[in-house]
Amino acid sequence: MRVLLDTSYLYKLMRAQGWISELERRFFDTWEARLYVSAVSIWEMRLKFWALHPSGARKSPYDPNDVVAALERQGVTFLTMTARHAACDLETPIPHKDPFDELLLVQAQEEGLKLLTDDRRLIGHPLAITA
Repeated sequence: MRVLLDTSYLYKLMRAQGWISELERRFFDTWEARLYVSAVSIWEMRLKFWALHPSGARKSPYDPNDVVAALERQGVTFLTMTARHAACDLETPIPHKDPFDELLLVQAQEEGLKLLTDDRRLIGHPLAITA
């Protein structure tokens, strides 16, 4: 199975210091999963890293450069955002209007991937799976 990691899942990995747990590794091995990370997720993480709360604290503590380095150590495949992805309609729309969620689902749809997520707003979508 080819699996695209949702941005929410990348945050979970970074909280775990960039490493996939043994349980998750067994999940991936069972499905012979090949892991993908979209440039869309890295972009979303970058925007949150540079955005500030009214208190002045960053909205995300994870520098996107550190995220990319951790993912490279895990051997994931990076997926670029193409004009085709940007123009494509999502076959099964999502009820909320998060553009990052929609783009990730479009990429999963167009590239024959499943989106691994723990985002409760996406669970139940035909392209979404959970570990």
